[in-house]
Amino acid sequence: MTRAAFPFAAIVGQEDMKLAMLIAAVDQGIGGVLAFGDRGTGKSTTVRALAALLPPMKVMAGCRYRCDPASLDRWCAECRAAGKGKSETAPVPVVDLPLGATEDRIVGALDLERALTGVKLFEPGLLARANRGFLYIDEVNLLEDHLVDLLLDVAASGENVVEREGLSVRHPARFVLIGSGNPEEGELRPQLLDRFGLSVEVRTPMDLPTRVEVIRRRDRFESDPVTFAESWRKPQDKLRRQIVAAQHRLPSVLVADSALEQAARLCMTLGTDGLRGELTLIRAARALAALNDDAQLADTHLRRVAAMVLGHRLRRNPLDEAVASTRVARAAEEILGP
Repeated sequence: MTRAAFPFAAIVGQEDMKLAMLIAAVDQGIGGVLAFGDRGTGKSTTVRALAALLPPMKVMAGCRYRCDPASLDRWCAECRAAGKGKSETAPVPVVDLPLGATEDRIVGALDLERALTGVKLFEPGLLARANRGFLYIDEVNLLEDHLVDLLLDVAASGENVVEREGLSVRHPARFVLIGSGNPEEGELRPQLLDRFGLSVEVRTPMDLPTRVEVIRRRDRFESDPVTFAESWRKPQDKLRRQIVAAQHRLPSVLVADSALEQAARLCMTLGTDGLRGELTLIRAARALAALNDDAQLADTHLRRVAAMVLGHRLRRNPLDEAVASTRVARAAEEILGP
């Protein structure tokens, strides 16, 4: 029996991390979320709680990649060959990628047992299991560089391509990449940081009431997960409806030229490289507007997501010792107002 996940609505504090996860759920093309900070602050709990919060998704019956019946252009070769088939529902997957995973386990490889009988069959890997869900990497800063590059490339393209051992396989691999880690154990390379859409700092709460409430809720959950989950059912249902409504509302959120100018002005002031910062800033702010049931993107949305979008994209400034979030907040107040 699968153990109940801790209710997302019951998570205390960590507002930036929770908001980043919700934004990534509304717009899965945002580029994933990186949560860096102290151990034991609820990073993995939040990921699993969000996945459990989302409604079951429709998948092609029997498909190894859980193709979306409504997205024919993203079907795997097996679904295209079979044509229109039955659909069923399945929970949103959360796949853990362990640090010791090999490339074959991640991307998939030849099924050796079948190969001994003369049959070449592709054995899907972790990327296939994570399709249309979440791929979670704890201690991502300790993962080998070539594996991180591989993951980010697949996350950006939405497709996994395997050409080896006489196999040539393509299959959909669209997932929200969630990375977590402790910066004291090593940093990610700047070019990898830039590929994550959102990055948040996760700190241990330092005020007594918050810490006590975290302990109280976790203890109640550990004692009786079913009863605790049931006590949070109404807030969970409300949050679930909010996410689904935001996903439908997202394409209709109006983004005026003035908002584009503000985003570009902010990135220019901070000196971010390339245009990925502006593009992600607009996408994140639009997702936030959709979550808030706002018809148009405004400066308030840009200001709220600015630190999580731009903080990890800043170059080190030897003349400014302020932390990245402070530099972003200062620039945002200058450009967007208090």
